[in-house]
Amino acid sequence: MTVIDVNEADFEAEVVSRSHELPVVVDFWAPWCAPCRQLGPLLEQAAGSREGKVVLAKIDTDENPNISQSFGIQGIPAVKAFVDGEIVDEFTGGLPPAQVEKFFDGLVPSETQLLLQAGDEASLRKAVDLDPKNVDAAFALAQLLYRAGDADGALKLVADAPGNFRADGLAARIELERDPSPEVLDAFATLDDGDLQDGLEALLALAASKNGDTERLRRVIVAILDELGVDHPIARETRRKLAAALY
Repeated sequence: MTVIDVNEADFEAEVVSRSHELPVVVDFWAPWCAPCRQLGPLLEQAAGSREGKVVLAKIDTDENPNISQSFGIQGIPAVKAFVDGEIVDEFTGGLPPAQVEKFFDGLVPSETQLLLQAGDEASLRKAVDLDPKNVDAAFALAQLLYRAGDADGALKLVADAPGNFRADGLAARIELERDPSPEVLDAFATLDDGDLQDGLEALLALAASKNGDTERLRRVIVAILDELGVDHPIARETRRKLAAALY
């Protein structure tokens, strides 16, 4: 059974012992808790989609106060994942669906996640078909199509990618390449040759010129910075220069 109700009497057997066989996610909740009622169905959906590879154990904190106290539960909903008898991950409060899926993916990858990890075109197309709202899958397939020369197909996948800077940056690059200036093409060629610093400097100069493509150039630059990460020295310096160029 994917979803079970647990109490103080069977917690050791149903959660701690069972977690030696497969991951067990414990949902500490109460009937009066509105965020619990919102989160609960998301947890149940995520557990159910993994077809018996993870168990969701629900424990009512009002009826089982000793267990709640033993784990230091101070706010609900509180979610804890057990593997081999130990807590390996946890969070408190509500999460959006994508973050709930990511939490479960850390324990048992979903079919979409496994297809993403495979990374070939057939797998990525299946991932997009299974989960059309999965921006990571759409971006991965768009990258593959773009590199193969299918810019139109790639743009359809990433034309509206809220929250994913890299997908948004790829869409902006494709749009810029449809009617490019020589300077833009030179900057992209420099980046593609692996000269990250000079390529970014060229894009920054173009963005600062306010030539009409500033917003798309900004999106391309932000995508590169997102890929580099916050601690990369080039990323830190480029963020400062980008702010100066735009304001």
